[in-house]
Amino acid sequence: MPKFIGGLHLKENKLTRKKRTEEMPVPKRVILPLRQHIGAPCSPIVKEGDKVKVGQKIADSTDFVSAPIHSPVSGIVIGIVKAPHPTLKECEAILIESDKLMEKDDSTKKRENIETLSKEELRRIIREAGIVGLGGAAFPTHVKLTPPKEKKIDTVILNGAECEPYLTCDHRVMLEHPEKIIKGLQIITKILEPEYCYIGIEDNKENAIAILESKLQDMGLTDKIKVVRLKTRYPQGAEKNLIYSITKRVVPSNGGLPMDVGVVVQNVQTAKAIYDAVYEGKPLIERVITVTGAVKEQKNLLVKIGTPTKDIIEYCKGYTNAIGKIIFGGPMMGIAQKTNNVPIIKGSSGILVQAIVEPEEKETECIRCGRCIDVCPMLLMPTIIAKYSDNENYEKAEEYFALDCYECGCCAYVCPSKIPLVEKIRKAKEEITRKKKERSTK
Repeated sequence: MPKFIGGLHLKENKLTRKKRTEEMPVPKRVILPLRQHIGAPCSPIVKEGDKVKVGQKIADSTDFVSAPIHSPVSGIVIGIVKAPHPTLKECEAILIESDKLMEKDDSTKKRENIETLSKEELRRIIREAGIVGLGGAAFPTHVKLTPPKEKKIDTVILNGAECEPYLTCDHRVMLEHPEKIIKGLQIITKILEPEYCYIGIEDNKENAIAILESKLQDMGLTDKIKVVRLKTRYPQGAEKNLIYSITKRVVPSNGGLPMDVGVVVQNVQTAKAIYDAVYEGKPLIERVITVTGAVKEQKNLLVKIGTPTKDIIEYCKGYTNAIGKIIFGGPMMGIAQKTNNVPIIKGSSGILVQAIVEPEEKETECIRCGRCIDVCPMLLMPTIIAKYSDNENYEKAEEYFALDCYECGCCAYVCPSKIPLVEKIRKAKEEITRKKKERSTK
């Protein structure tokens, strides 16, 4: 099996790998940002004072690259206001006060005769359920399942790598819901009709590999779906790395997409959400996250979308001591938060609480050691891109393929000069993208 270039062997710290998923109690209030995914934000279709039910659609967009939002609780809409957001600082959000009755909307009904549904009907169900990629990128799933006619998809990969340290939510979903994941994958394959179908899992999750292989055998699908054992190496779970590791295909630089090489990648939790939507009539209103680090009880939790962080920490019995950071996601690609009132959104994979640590060393001049280049899985020159970003020379940064960086953090991790390379490259990417949009609207 080929392996991607670069990357790191990191201390895994999978402290919750053996902890079964617990369902967290219904929160008193949920905060539902109208930006939950890549693409156009949603607009509210409810107003203050409205009564809502579980699974009721409360926000939507007419744009193709978007996904509706549903209420995870029954209760009353108490406002549509600016609220904290895990990636955007703040965002317009719908606030719902739960009545704890969890009365379901009439639209949330189980379906019979799933095999009779057409590709178009399945796409519509997935779109209306508000499903997006649950690995972190939150790209609307129905869009991935509607490739342009000229892009023939011959390979589908389910991503069960979960390479980020600390996080174990995908691992637990694979152990606890293997049949639902496989049935979700079958829906994907019915829509795309690929020739090859794989489930990629790092070899530090042998029990997940074994249970999925066993379930595929029980379901008579071993000739159609293959479980691929991947080497444990960060960032194995990044789409482009995963594609190369399994197929040896290289996604083109400068904005190339997996579909350019005939591949569609979906996360294992996304496949489970597809099953829930198609079979159970359940929209995306909850997900499994990992809560770990400096909390008294580390857990894998099934939480309602919109649950505030403070409620989750309280359910985990609070912090072990004074805290340094609350990070949404893992330590490599996660985002530090300024408040514990920030809510879980669809792309939230975990909450990592870091205890207070020694102050970080100050940034010094680049010593041109080349370590950042050695570990970059995209074969970039991070220190050069960062330098152009500092000098606001974004055209040169683009020439050095800044947009191909997916901010895995390997470069900053190994930099002896403590240069915040990802931060500088992210700034360049934002400016390059902004200028492209300006040119396209002229």
